Amino acid sequence: MTPADRRARWAISAIFLANGLTLSAWISRVPTIVSELGMNTGSTGTVMMGMALGAFVSFPITGRLIDTLGSARMTMIYGLVFFLALPLIAIMPNAVMLMLALMLFGFGNGGMDLAMNAQGIEIEARAGRSIINSLHGFFSLGGFLGAGIGAFMAWQSITPLPHFIVVTVINVVLIAVLQRYLVPDLTSNKRDASTPIFTFPHRSLWMLGVIALCTAVGEGAMNSWSALYLNKHLQTSDDIAALGYATFSLAMLTGRFTGDWFVRHWGSGKLIRRSGSLAAIGLGIATLIDQPWSMLTGFVFVGLGLSVIYPLVFSAAGNHPTLPRGQAVAGTATVGYTGFLAGPPILGWVAQATSMRSIMVIVMLLCATAAVLAPATEKFQKFTRTV
Repeated sequence: MTPADRRARWAISAIFLANGLTLSAWISRVPTIVSELGMNTGSTGTVMMGMALGAFVSFPITGRLIDTLGSARMTMIYGLVFFLALPLIAIMPNAVMLMLALMLFGFGNGGMDLAMNAQGIEIEARAGRSIINSLHGFFSLGGFLGAGIGAFMAWQSITPLPHFIVVTVINVVLIAVLQRYLVPDLTSNKRDASTPIFTFPHRSLWMLGVIALCTAVGEGAMNSWSALYLNKHLQTSDDIAALGYATFSLAMLTGRFTGDWFVRHWGSGKLIRRSGSLAAIGLGIATLIDQPWSMLTGFVFVGLGLSVIYPLVFSAAGNHPTLPRGQAVAGTATVGYTGFLAGPPILGWVAQATSMRSIMVIVMLLCATAAVLAPATEKFQKFTRTV
């Protein structure tokens, strides 16, 4: 890896961290904002759909823009949209306005996620070895730090607006400085200019999309419902509830920073199968006991289990032998990453009709499904077992 590529790796790592910090700033303050607006479980699920809608619109557009303007430039543009939308969430006076703000927030997050992953896969190809898990590790590090900050802010009774403004200012400055170190895309497959922007994902990506969907629903549920599950279902305080996501994020952090080592020793298929099984078993046991301490422990197993699956699915899509990288990554995200955003509100509706405990049962079954389908990722995965 050249010095320029090494700088690019650290730059995109910091951008992954900034993304996780921003997303967790919102997630950690969900109980506070929901309480201030007097929203119930069902209305919370509906409002959260705003993020899903915004992201869904951004996916095909971003895929085209990555293939034409490059992942580095699109990471910068979508990052600014994402960061600047955060403070808007805190000033919305009602549920309808909050949903509109979340649509913009989701649009920026969805586009930034695709662009920074495409940039990471480009740097991974230059490095000649798996680094995608460590990049997502920096995202998890941002999530962990953001959740901890959010818990502290809630404990100190600091309102979300000043919290969100500080996060936005820091991240806007960060991405403005780091964008110069990102690298141009050198992929050989170029997108045909006549290809429509809105196209159904190529059938060769469907199985990857299903695995990503199962995993992303699980991760999205932890992001959006772990704090609310502890706070509303198990009747914990706001600061203890915020620690639920912090615990999950710390486990994700650990799993992702060690994930590339496991790829080299086990290969992607075996690693995904074992990780999905760990998540399903850990969450199942925690849900049976259904106490605050058991759920916090269960979140650790879910975090460890889910940590590597989604990054490896993205890497496999990005190494598709014939499809342009932007199109392949966007196609997989259209099927799978939508679950990260659409899953939580749908689970909210299910919980409203049944109980919040059903959220965890569904996530457990989806994690088990990802484990069963794990061999599908090996078809396009560039980095497999090497030792």
